[in-house]
Amino acid sequence: MTTITILGLKTCDTCRKALKSLPEANFRDVRKDPLTKVDIVRYFERFGEDLINRRSTTWRALSEAERARNGVDLLLDHPTLMKRPLIEAPGGPYLGWGKDTQAALLGSG
Repeated sequence: MTTITILGLKTCDTCRKALKSLPEANFRDVRKDPLTKVDIVRYFERFGEDLINRRSTTWRALSEAERARNGVDLLLDHPTLMKRPLIEAPGGPYLGWGKDTQAALLGSG
């Protein structure tokens, strides 16, 4: 059996939908168990600025100076800024729970 890990927030509706669709997946709440700098850098290399959720309450609460900071440092200081869910799975990682991610993980059927 291949391990799938969903990284997100337990209060995030989209993360809950992904977990419900992938019941065998492990779940990691990034608020309680934040990503390491090495992990964030790796995900940034894959997803770039898309890794930051600019529609979040956390983002809207940041000052312009904070928003201008390096994305890796922002995510280290504010793990809830990460776009969710981030899913570690074969063929991944995947960001978000859009149709493309669902098709890749659940099959197109």
